[in-house]
Amino acid sequence: MKRHLMMVGVVLASAFASQAAMADAGLDLAKAKNCMACHTVATKLVGPAYKDVAAKYAGQKDAEAKLVTKVMKGGSGVWGAIPMPANPQVNDAEAKTLVKWVLSQK
Repeated sequence: MKRHLMMVGVVLASAFASQAAMADAGLDLAKAKNCMACHTVATKLVGPAYKDVAAKYAGQKDAEAKLVTKVMKGGSGVWGAIPMPANPQVNDAEAKTLVKWVLSQK
């Protein structure tokens, strides 16, 4: 029984460490790719707050793919009149990391 509880503890600790690593990697990448020039986590700046993006797309099965495309190619009309420019400095893997991080914001 003790061994089972220890294993559960290890699994949970690993899951929390993975979430923390993703949070750090996502925020670091957003800063490095200049996303924070137009976005913040909690409040609208030029573009929507990341927590608002996460809330809007919560539960949508195609949200990740849709947002990866938007990060890479840009978009307009979803959050108002100001368009989001394309981000050629962001590759596909980076866009996926960024989007997963954005969708994890609360």
